[in-house]
Amino acid sequence: MAADPLIAVGLLVALFVGFNIGGSTTGPAFGPAVGAGVISKLLAGALMSIFFFGGAWTIGRRVVDTLGRELLFDAGVFTIETSIVVLFFIGGALFIGNYTGVPASTSMTAVGAIAGLGVATGELNWAVMGEIAVWWIVAPLVGFWVSVMIGRYIYPTINRWVAITTSDGSLIVLDRSGTIPIPRPGPNTTRREFVGTIVLVSISCLMAFSSGTSNIANAIAPLYGAGVELNLLLLLGSGAVALGALTIARRTLDTLGNNLTDLPLTAAIVVALVSSGIVIGLSAIGIPASFVIIATMSIVGLGWGRATRTTTLSDGIRGEEETTVSVGALAAEEPGEKAPTLGEESPADIPSAADLFDPATTGRVILMQNLVPVLSTGGAYLTFWLLFRFVW
Repeated sequence: MAADPLIAVGLLVALFVGFNIGGSTTGPAFGPAVGAGVISKLLAGALMSIFFFGGAWTIGRRVVDTLGRELLFDAGVFTIETSIVVLFFIGGALFIGNYTGVPASTSMTAVGAIAGLGVATGELNWAVMGEIAVWWIVAPLVGFWVSVMIGRYIYPTINRWVAITTSDGSLIVLDRSGTIPIPRPGPNTTRREFVGTIVLVSISCLMAFSSGTSNIANAIAPLYGAGVELNLLLLLGSGAVALGALTIARRTLDTLGNNLTDLPLTAAIVVALVSSGIVIGLSAIGIPASFVIIATMSIVGLGWGRATRTTTLSDGIRGEEETTVSVGALAAEEPGEKAPTLGEESPADIPSAADLFDPATTGRVILMQNLVPVLSTGGAYLTFWLLFRFVW
């Protein structure tokens, strides 16, 4: 019974981490949908809660097992005390990321803190750690190059498919003529608006699901390694995420929803699909993945792909030498605007690549996203080395 107060403290710290995860991940998942005015912030929080739990309860178990049981040779190193320290570093990393305005990678930070414990005790499974590290390098590169190809070759076509216009009145109404009410498009809703909205919300739900598959482990894996029952931790962790999604996430949703001109809706959908697909795939094989870093590289890749997309201009004279020009990448298309296809862009309207994303800001984001896990790993190692040498 002596350990009961420590278990309660550990659960409280885990709930705090989950609360912050819900606050920081709901915005990236549902910001485009809220910003486009197709769903409310309350509905966004509710959908985040449901689909995060779905990802956590299913695929997320594999990532929890990797961090809680496989990353260290002896899972007995996880005690309630060490779990509290590890969770402290994860929570601290979230705070640093929020303070600097750069969302830190909770997955990389969690692995780093656990790895610090493993190195300090000599129990780190370097084979598992090496596999995770390799995927951390490969996954963002895959996201980058897939997005480059999409931006360079098929972005205008996708933009025409998913363009959303906003009409007056309700987007969806309930048809109560039958026994069971059936949702149908509103009286002024166009087919494109209805389909585009369904696509956008569905992709947001997919992002929430992918977040659950990977991020739930960051809040509960140390306690799972310490012997706390997994199903209980999944329920408590997902509940904490839901609370964060319904409360503090409103600020993130406001921020992202009011700055969609920096990332067109079509671009946000492409980034979400690419990043979510990679994260879910890695989670399925038990690899904790950083959605933030993969999405960042996907955004950069999409911008570069569109900036380097070329079209051939001709004066209509057969045999005349052709000139190749760069086509603008992440210029903010207006919802519903017909995107230019290859050969339709006017050279006078083409922005340079430097106008599409700020290299200094991109560099700061990538630096902080990698620096915070390094600080977590080094801080955890030093802390546990001192504790095991002089205290425990």
